[in-house]
Amino acid sequence: MSSPLNFHLEHYEGPLDLLLDLIRKQQIDIKDIPIATITAQYLEYMEKAREMDIDLGAEFVYMAATLIHIKSRMLLPRDPALKEEGGAEADPRQELVDRLLEHERFKNAAEMLQQKRLIEENVWSNPQIKAFVSEDDDPGLAITLFDLVKAFGEMLERAKNRPVYEVETADVSVSDMIRYLRERFLEIAEEEPVFILRVFEQQRSRRAMIALFLATLEMVKLQAVMIVQKDLFGEIALKRHKNFESVFTSEHSMIAIEKDYA
Repeated sequence: MSSPLNFHLEHYEGPLDLLLDLIRKQQIDIKDIPIATITAQYLEYMEKAREMDIDLGAEFVYMAATLIHIKSRMLLPRDPALKEEGGAEADPRQELVDRLLEHERFKNAAEMLQQKRLIEENVWSNPQIKAFVSEDDDPGLAITLFDLVKAFGEMLERAKNRPVYEVETADVSVSDMIRYLRERFLEIAEEEPVFILRVFEQQRSRRAMIALFLATLEMVKLQAVMIVQKDLFGEIALKRHKNFESVFTSEHSMIAIEKDYA
């Protein structure tokens, strides 16, 4: 007897992962999504999952409803009142595009940190390095951006259980948060740390927390700050890097960051 046909269905962590995969495989401009095509492909994936008895979860069903709603809005004729006033009607896809871009940034950051962690796990340090390190140097415990990402993820989970006040008019950018962190450092002594998780908790919206997290990653990448942890399982803190002042002397870094997150 011939063996039954085996059909493999790719697994995705969430509906945004699925949508990003559909968009990237077809090289579609994420800011101009052909919503009818993507909706049809998304529903086709859900149907195949149903045939294979794969439970996708409520978030996949909710996203399907969202896509259908966006598709229906795009099929509606333009409001005559807006035509007369000459105003531009909001793109029904914009909120979805913003969520996809935000999700992609986090996904790319997580993949980068995972690769960094794998490299670090497979690199052997030289025991003789201690001969070249001063006894006065206290860099703190070994801690990586991966630990910061993990702590930030736990904080976002805790934030779901508290009231969050979204201020629609307050558009907080990553560059704004970099300047905010710099001011925090300038308010304290040069050797004092900034306990970054405490700063996260002071933010009143999820958008501000995400912007602050991305700002932290950028400052670490620019070597303006370094991540430290004084005690095992202690608080994660940021300390000034020796290049702190030189990073902010030129505006080129900030201009580049503003372009990246525009």
